[in-house]
Amino acid sequence: MILHHQFITIAKENKKKIAIKDMMTGSIVPYERAMIGSFILARKFKAYKGKYIGIMIPTSAGSMLACIGALIAGKIPVMINFSTGAEENSEYAQKRCGFETIITSQALLDKIKCPLMPGMVCIEEIMKSVSVGDKLGAALKTMLPVRTIINSFPKADIDDTVVILFTSGSEEEPKAVQLTHRNIGSNVLGITECMKLTKNEIILSILPLFHVFGHTVDFWLPLSQGMTAVTYANPLEYKKIPVISREEKCTMMAATPIFLSGYLRESNTGDFESLWLVVVGADKAPDWLRKGYKEKHDIELLEGYGTTETSPVISVNRIDNNRPGSIGQLLPGVEVKITHIDTGETLTAGKEGKILVRGDLVMKGYLDDTKTKEAIEDNWYYTGDIGVLDEDGFLWHKGRLKRFVKIGGEMVSLVKTESVLETVLPEGVDCCVVDVPDRTKGSILVAALTGEIDPAEILAELSGKLPPIAIPKKFVFLEELPKMGSGKTDFKTITDIVREKVKKQ
Repeated sequence: MILHHQFITIAKENKKKIAIKDMMTGSIVPYERAMIGSFILARKFKAYKGKYIGIMIPTSAGSMLACIGALIAGKIPVMINFSTGAEENSEYAQKRCGFETIITSQALLDKIKCPLMPGMVCIEEIMKSVSVGDKLGAALKTMLPVRTIINSFPKADIDDTVVILFTSGSEEEPKAVQLTHRNIGSNVLGITECMKLTKNEIILSILPLFHVFGHTVDFWLPLSQGMTAVTYANPLEYKKIPVISREEKCTMMAATPIFLSGYLRESNTGDFESLWLVVVGADKAPDWLRKGYKEKHDIELLEGYGTTETSPVISVNRIDNNRPGSIGQLLPGVEVKITHIDTGETLTAGKEGKILVRGDLVMKGYLDDTKTKEAIEDNWYYTGDIGVLDEDGFLWHKGRLKRFVKIGGEMVSLVKTESVLETVLPEGVDCCVVDVPDRTKGSILVAALTGEIDPAEILAELSGKLPPIAIPKKFVFLEELPKMGSGKTDFKTITDIVREKVKKQ
């Protein structure tokens, strides 16, 4: 499906139904008003040069309608991460994609103390320029037949790029991922089918739209399927989110483990009573988090798996078929094969190797980047992850290949070391294991911890649970483990910090 065409079709069928309830501004936006807003913004956006237009607005009615408006205007929205350095990321996006205009919010710039940079246009100023004629023209347009409205837009094809999203940069420089209508649309339909979603869903939309998890699940899923999105711009307000869920009677929420742990801690019994579906992704869900939600809220967390390059969802556990610890079964229409790390040979069920994915969810490619050829071969996308596909079709994530290190000729999983280390650490102490170059051994493992421990005691407990080469040789103490804006662990920053600390020891 062509997403903005689908939005118009749904909006015409559900004019009075609430499309977006913006909890930051108090705005209640029915589908008809959402159409009017997107038409007005499209007309304004046409004045800006080039086919790309940056969007740097927190999750809200404004950010969603800006994305739709950009597409209606024949532009491609480029989503900019403002949580990890707005100035730097804006300049990077402009240079990488070759555009100037960035639609942002003065309220956001003030909050994050970012100056108004060249090319930035504040949506507050755009809205002040909206005339009575603009509003009347947009309103009259909504009265036309769906096909007439769509025919008034620039022509669009299902394989046209619908958004540019940047990879997290947790391991290397961010890449500009081109996702098409076919990519995101197939993911939306796959999620809807396997989760048995209906138009009655009220989705708690809290994830940033510059992250693919939020862009697909919190934005396009509800607005292309006639659901309601209840938006809140700051997922880190752990006390506020449970209250919103309770008061708005939300039925579905998708979040990362770090966000869900905060909500678990700050929520009260009954806050999540209306939620029948809670999906966790973007990072591994620990057992204690699953247990905590079951005991406090009688909610089964359903873990899923995906990547920016796959729109994102590859697999997810289902309400009626949940295998805790796995990352679920494949979405409809998605193929996965596991191949040998060294030879590339396709492996049978139960054997561990590289995870490759094929289907309509796989990106068009990286923008003007030769790495596309490294990532996609014969339509198979290599995720960079290691995993196992069992005989029942459940996928098990074993870690990033880049989070494996060769020590003494053996491949050692940093994720496996972390998992075992977590079982012997005191409660409340987080860990991240990195490899550090060593003159004599090539590499050694060093554990970054967020609390004081007795190294000798921890090492004694690890003995016998891990092979000697997989046991950390040193410990480094940090106040907290750096996170990406999406809530994912920032492995690149942690590795840099740890290596610098070890160098100074």
